[in-house]
Amino acid sequence: MRNSALAAMLAVATLGALAAPALAQRDPAYAAARSAGKIGEQPDGYLGIVGASDKAMQDLVNDINIKRRAIYAEKAKENNATQEAYALTSGCQAIARTTPGEKYRAPDGTWQTRTSAPPIRDPRCP
Repeated sequence: MRNSALAAMLAVATLGALAAPALAQRDPAYAAARSAGKIGEQPDGYLGIVGASDKAMQDLVNDINIKRRAIYAEKAKENNATQEAYALTSGCQAIARTTPGEKYRAPDGTWQTRTSAPPIRDPRCP
């Protein structure tokens, strides 16, 4: 992928990635689970469950991930990119936007708690 195409995809991914969390944050259950460290951002652009889960938590994460997948598919098509590449770029941005205390999945698969230091991101992140 050329640098200009990657830059354009990143710009659009940032807008798309901002929309998904903004919509999800209107849900008090999402906000509570995120602040409690029960869910976190993953490099693949989707939310993950940290530790044990129940049906309500799984349903919440599934709902948000289905909405993200739809956005990624639409935006990837508009930008002549693969859905996976678009989701990765969105995941990079979502992890970068985490705040201290929030959970995210590091490239090695471990869940990390964000500190004041930059998060550990996938080496493919722009």
